[in-house]
Amino acid sequence: MGFQGTLSDDMLAVLRQYWGYGSFRPLQQEIITSVLSGHDTLGLLPTGGGKSLTFQVPAMMLDGVTLVVTPLISLMKDQVDNLRSVGIPATYLYSGMSLREHNLALDRCHAGKARLLYVSPEKLRSATFVSSLSSLPVSMIVVDEAHCISQWGYDFRPSYLAIADVRRLFPHAPVLALTASATPQVAEDIMERLAFKERRIYARSFHRDNLSYIVRYDVHKEEPLLRVLRGVEGTAIVYVRSRRRTVEIARMLTEKGISADYYHAGLDPADKADKQNRWKDGSLRVIVATNAFGMGIDKPDVRVVVHYDLPPSLEEYYQEAGRAGRDGKHAFAVLLAAPYDKATLSRRISDAFPPKDYIRKVYELACNFVSVPVGEGVGHTYEFDFNRFVATYRLNATMAHSALGLLTRAGYVEYSDDISGRGRVMMLTDKQRLYDLDLSGDADRVLQCLLRSYSGLFADYVGISEPMIASRCQMTENAVYEALLELTRLHALHYIPRRTLPYLYLPIRRVLPKHVDMPLNVYEQRKQVMEHRIAAMRRFAFDTDRCRVTGMLEYFGEKPETDCGRCDVCRSRRSASSTTTVNVAESVMYLAGQPGGHTIDYMVAQLGPSHRDAVIEAVRELLDREAVTMTADGSIISVKP
Repeated sequence: MGFQGTLSDDMLAVLRQYWGYGSFRPLQQEIITSVLSGHDTLGLLPTGGGKSLTFQVPAMMLDGVTLVVTPLISLMKDQVDNLRSVGIPATYLYSGMSLREHNLALDRCHAGKARLLYVSPEKLRSATFVSSLSSLPVSMIVVDEAHCISQWGYDFRPSYLAIADVRRLFPHAPVLALTASATPQVAEDIMERLAFKERRIYARSFHRDNLSYIVRYDVHKEEPLLRVLRGVEGTAIVYVRSRRRTVEIARMLTEKGISADYYHAGLDPADKADKQNRWKDGSLRVIVATNAFGMGIDKPDVRVVVHYDLPPSLEEYYQEAGRAGRDGKHAFAVLLAAPYDKATLSRRISDAFPPKDYIRKVYELACNFVSVPVGEGVGHTYEFDFNRFVATYRLNATMAHSALGLLTRAGYVEYSDDISGRGRVMMLTDKQRLYDLDLSGDADRVLQCLLRSYSGLFADYVGISEPMIASRCQMTENAVYEALLELTRLHALHYIPRRTLPYLYLPIRRVLPKHVDMPLNVYEQRKQVMEHRIAAMRRFAFDTDRCRVTGMLEYFGEKPETDCGRCDVCRSRRSASSTTTVNVAESVMYLAGQPGGHTIDYMVAQLGPSHRDAVIEAVRELLDREAVTMTADGSIISVKP
């Protein structure tokens, strides 16, 4: 379904109307033009490159609904909230929503009250849901984080493979695949798996002119971290690999007088929102976080991103480091490395690919944990308390988590720890009838708080914060929960309590452990891919004989003509070159000061052939300054004061 009209003028009009921008960022307009012309398109835009606008703008120019597949529930909610705030009707669907929410979202799409429909990839595995999609007027299909569809990508998700089946329902709808990091192999695999009708790629260079990549070596990382944060003013992110370490480092920074707090996936949603908002508005300078922090965070003035621990791939490092300097001003990406990190990187391979018998054991125990008999469970979703699971069976948490990921890739389960978190409320009656309800005191206080605190309750489900309501009503959270249930029983509203646990979905019936097979492309081949990524990350962190950026760009398939000149390796070379030049100049002056002086050839012989150019350059500068003179026979003699 193409768009007819003056594309450039109309695109800019939509951009100004809804977002207030007067121009597009590099490649945004080309990508939008491509999809509006009906072409399947792959957009490779770096972190902060404005991927969202490449489908949100055309969504407002095409008839019908734009279907957006995105893996993170929290991110899709944020995007929908942001779109609604600028007057763009949008909605979302993901596993775990109530039937009422599901039907309301589809009704909005049918009625033309939603121009964008965000869906989680897991929803596409439901034949019933796909059938309900087929009746929608889908005009474009967007695949966000498209590397998830490639088995060679660093975050492959089997549920993404169902997107190819969905696009067959809408043969005239162009597909827009977007990712911030993909090697040439992954880019080709994305287009193949999405059945692109033609290879059309728009890619920005992975090089960021304003970002300096620095590696600092120290066995004890706290001191270099403090030096970096004290030496670079402005907002900062410090990435670590464990929840426990976020707390420890944030506490250490606070004790040292640096404004800091921690963030990880296990926090209460209201707590997450509070920390994130304080960091975004500048009242909190440093956020110490796991990789759960950052997706969808649009704060342009981050001056430094520090990696306290080494990530397992350059793809992840590039995305996380790229959250610095989105305003185009100079920023730093600092990696703290120690000799023991080499062994840590290698250990991640064995942690990520535990023995196959161990994987079969985890499958059996997981099914037992949610009480699914052999031959049952297909199509059902179960709450899955991962921490209690590993404690119950005394499992290594890292290896058990990896086993669930491999079982997900092999198609035996779908494990997700992307927790929805927030409770949701929608009013079921009009305001006038609310006054006729016979409510308890607690229920009345909670209802009044809802009406004062949240807008849109009568039109759609709205995310709420039970702790915030409890605080404002001076009630316990349990009392708020009971009051909301009372209002639900009276049909005043529909309350969906917040979900705080991961979930386990069974796409097939439970089988015996001996029938659990790990295919080559799930285990051996992916292990090889991870070994390749780990090796690339190790080279980036520990090789000091080549430009950091040159090595990274080559990994992503680019061929830079020159080194970056900004990374610590390039700076070290420049400093060494400067020092060498100074030393050569001093040596030339010393030799020229000897009786009768010496020729350039003699000086080169004394300093070594590799210094010929430096000797000649030093002589020229000294002649220009009249510090030396040259005799008829070519000897260089110092001019005595």
